[in-house]
Amino acid sequence: MNVAIVGASGAVGQEFLRVLSEHPFPVDNLRLFGSSRSAGREYQFRGATYKVEELTHEPDLFKGIDIAFVSAGAGVSREYAEDITRHGALMIDNSSAFRMDEDVPLVVPEVNGMDAFNIPRNIIANPNCTTIQMVVALKPINDLSRIRRVHVATYQAASGAGASAMDELVKQTGEIISGQEPTVEKFAYQLAFNVIPHIDVFQDNGYTKEEMKMYFETKKIMHAPELKVSATCVRVPVMRAHSEAVWVETERPLALDTVREAFAKAEGIVVLDNPSEKVYPMPLDIADKEPVYVGRLRADLTDDCGLSFWIVGDQIKKGAALNAVQIAEYLIAHGKQFS
Repeated sequence: MNVAIVGASGAVGQEFLRVLSEHPFPVDNLRLFGSSRSAGREYQFRGATYKVEELTHEPDLFKGIDIAFVSAGAGVSREYAEDITRHGALMIDNSSAFRMDEDVPLVVPEVNGMDAFNIPRNIIANPNCTTIQMVVALKPINDLSRIRRVHVATYQAASGAGASAMDELVKQTGEIISGQEPTVEKFAYQLAFNVIPHIDVFQDNGYTKEEMKMYFETKKIMHAPELKVSATCVRVPVMRAHSEAVWVETERPLALDTVREAFAKAEGIVVLDNPSEKVYPMPLDIADKEPVYVGRLRADLTDDCGLSFWIVGDQIKKGAALNAVQIAEYLIAHGKQFS
């Protein structure tokens, strides 16, 4: 398998390298691409050293590539998609560029893996990190009884805004402790010792773009245009791993034991749910782990068909690089042939 990583020097690009090294993924040849600033940097992968090449419009740059994992921002993805796919490479894109295009599948393998085989443009979109971990948890419930409505409040780590945002949180914390004025550059306000109910830009309807991503993407992934989804996305002073409080309404009442058993059997989920022993998922424990962790499962006191639960997932891993690699693994496991 000839593999390329576009945006190799970024937080997700580096996670691609880690995930591919941890998984038995067939990488025969690897090429790394980045901006002119990143070109020339060297990274280790499976005992060998690879140098980042500058991403250009040279027409044969991706000739011979089977799969390109792309995480360099929506603008770069749109600009270079034709170059990347020109010679038949499959582009698995981590940006928002193509997620809602009708001819581009939006895939979470545990939920809608077979959609990855319908690729007229040789592009598969990786969903937003918050959407990924939520739909993994929604799938086993929806298999028991169709979900009518989803409300979600997210608690999103600094790492969701990139490596520089993580650095800023650390810097702010030190500055505040030492009595200095905190540096505020990456976020609308100081994040250290604070929460900010604002991720991405506000839309005309009062929701942010991040919240509307969850609205549209959940419907597409679950093949449920009638599904009602409402989100509030909040940035919290956590380094890594997003948390979500989720409320769902199903068509018929479900017993908690039945739902808990479905979670336990579901692919990609780990149940941590024993409140009497203070067992529940927390980002402090989940960072750098692959599954989506579920806990605090309980009946919604306002709705006989309602459930409430808490989920935590590493949004750089499962919410980005891992999900993309799992898409490729799913295709290989289900018979797709690469040159």
